Amino acid sequence: MDILLHICCGPCLIYPFSRLKERGFGIRGFYYNPNLYPAAEYLRRVEGLKILAKEFALEVEYPEFRDADFFQAVSAQKDYPERCCLCWSLRLRKTAQQAKAGGFAAFSTTLLVSPYQNHELLKQLGQAIGQEAGIDFYYEDFRPGFRRAQLEAKQKGIYRQKYCGCKYSLDSRRELKGEVKV
Repeated sequence: MDILLHICCGPCLIYPFSRLKERGFGIRGFYYNPNLYPAAEYLRRVEGLKILAKEFALEVEYPEFRDADFFQAVSAQKDYPERCCLCWSLRLRKTAQQAKAGGFAAFSTTLLVSPYQNHELLKQLGQAIGQEAGIDFYYEDFRPGFRRAQLEAKQKGIYRQKYCGCKYSLDSRRELKGEVKV
């Protein structure tokens, strides 16, 4: 069965990729992350992902980076957790649409590996969006492999970010550290 896998970053790809391969999936990556801020962050994550994609012989689609998609989607709600829900919906919906158009049997996301995300909400969104798009959402709790994948990424020199990726999460991180907002 072929699956389109939304990829948020290289380190988060490692474990889901290995699990999906073990389960016999044909995998194609989809790197749609208009939430990333600043643009340099987007490019650093692309660079790390390309290293792993080459190692894994994984074909990855990189749609044009359009941060306006994110800011438009969350314009009415900039507070956590509502903002995150809108952001996940944006990225999962685009992945579901690409999967359906590309003839894939299902779609999923590497966001399911992170212990920092609202796992149940991600699962519910994926299933609802899949139903609305007419394609299966593949759910698996990838969190057990998170730490091992982070260690592997570190050993390989793959960039590991310190925040979710959006401007608002970066601002929150800087506030906690007493730094100035951008």
